[in-house]
Amino acid sequence: MRWTRKIDDTDEKAYMMTDILTIEDLRVSFAGRTGRDDREQVIHGVDIAVPAGASVGIVGESGSGKSQTFMAVMGLLASGGQARGRVFLQGQQVLGAPKHELNRFRGSRISMIFQEPMTSLHPQLRIGQQVAEPLVYHRGMGWRAALARAHEWLEMVEIPEPARRMRSYPHELSGGQRQRVMIAMALITEPKILIADEPTTALDVTIQAQILTLLARLQRQLGMALVLISHDLSIVRRLCGQVYVMNQGQVVEQGPSETILRHPSHAYTQMLIDSEPAGHKDPPAQDAPVVLRCAGVAVRFLLDRGFLQGRYFDAVRDVCFQLRKGQTLGIVGESGSGKSTLARALLRLYESQGEIEILGQAVQNLHPHKLGALRRRMQVVFQDPYGSLSPRLTTGEIIAEGLRVHQPELDHAAREARVCQALQDVQLDPEDRWCYPHEFSGGQRQRIAIARAMILRPDIVILDEPTSALDRSVQKWIIALLRDLQERYGLTYVFISHDLKVVRAMADTVLVMRQGKIVERGPTHQIFQSPQQEYTQRLMRAAMDERAFHQEMS
Repeated sequence: MRWTRKIDDTDEKAYMMTDILTIEDLRVSFAGRTGRDDREQVIHGVDIAVPAGASVGIVGESGSGKSQTFMAVMGLLASGGQARGRVFLQGQQVLGAPKHELNRFRGSRISMIFQEPMTSLHPQLRIGQQVAEPLVYHRGMGWRAALARAHEWLEMVEIPEPARRMRSYPHELSGGQRQRVMIAMALITEPKILIADEPTTALDVTIQAQILTLLARLQRQLGMALVLISHDLSIVRRLCGQVYVMNQGQVVEQGPSETILRHPSHAYTQMLIDSEPAGHKDPPAQDAPVVLRCAGVAVRFLLDRGFLQGRYFDAVRDVCFQLRKGQTLGIVGESGSGKSTLARALLRLYESQGEIEILGQAVQNLHPHKLGALRRRMQVVFQDPYGSLSPRLTTGEIIAEGLRVHQPELDHAAREARVCQALQDVQLDPEDRWCYPHEFSGGQRQRIAIARAMILRPDIVILDEPTSALDRSVQKWIIALLRDLQERYGLTYVFISHDLKVVRAMADTVLVMRQGKIVERGPTHQIFQSPQQEYTQRLMRAAMDERAFHQEMS
């Protein structure tokens, strides 16, 4: 803890703390499987200092201890968690404080926002009530005054139509809007320090840039300290003056962010920096056969039925493209641009108008039996493997599921051999087939999802945001794996992502979508080096140019 001497107007000597939050020798452990005496230590003597009004970044891979460190600070460790050491908030020791004391400073002096707002917001309460609640609890305000202040804060975090959104439920907001609501909830009591745990991981690049700009502006207005926990080094470099690098529950390097992230001294930090998606894919042969063709594809949803006619929303409009064997098509755009809706139309999970041909066969009016047979040749990998893998099935059962449906003639031994080969293809141990999804890391679960798709030896694989929630180092590994499988089996990919750096490393050709339409298309190098449309230029600036952020904040 650092202290500086201050001489006030009466010439009396006093002392003022410069670190608003000080963590000293923090150790966190959890109860093991055999009982209380068997404890696994996950945080090993961490020291972190957060100066008043400063921005401090905490970086590292999943499992490095970033979030657990600050969960211990907030007194939010999971059942069986135990923290030892010293944590001072404005000079007051808070680690191990009674629950009633923790409740007094949580939300009033220190606040936290989490990675996934949908799991943090109550699905049955209106937005206005949730934003106002901290004022009622911590400031003793009446509900009328608190709701009026909540409306002001929704305006401050730039929520459109704040009066209407006050009456909305969380599911009625977009991902970026929900994250803005979380920021308003955390800051409405004007705390001295905000902990932001991966606040932009699953957001589009433009929304991500807006959230970062918003956080920086509010930090300056409120004069608060900000702790940004992230695995994305470019975000930390943009926003934070100081950085702590964590690995396996320890701080391995710390200092000014420009120094640490440009001239690291620790090998682990260098590995994180080198994990940025890089390289490019070799293009397919020009005479490769066309395996997927779309002409005038449109998807329309009925919003409500009127007396004479219904009201519709056009999610995808007049999409045309063709894809050759071995080619990777990247589809980019903001949330709501129609990327995932188009993917579901290609899979015939949504009804659509226009023409879709898969391997030379029109699929619009195809009989369900024939469509099922064709789906074996067109597989999908989703964004969240934990949500798409059944928690009640073993890994082997999950991967073999497609074989049971599409190749029922295989006996048990043949299925087991194919499952083991699929696990080896994604560099997992065949013995892992006896484990359940919750026993794996996020990157391992994504490999299982890839193995499930690849076991049928498809011709086309649709990858819908397959790396968005993964660490950069894991992203790099998944990209290398997908490239290897594509070359080995002659696969064709439709790669949907809001992460333009990943798209640049994976795709031969890029389609840029906005409001359901293709606004620009071309070879990857052309789209990234000289985009023609203003919308595409804005996407590129948000993803690639740090100077734009600093200019906006100056």
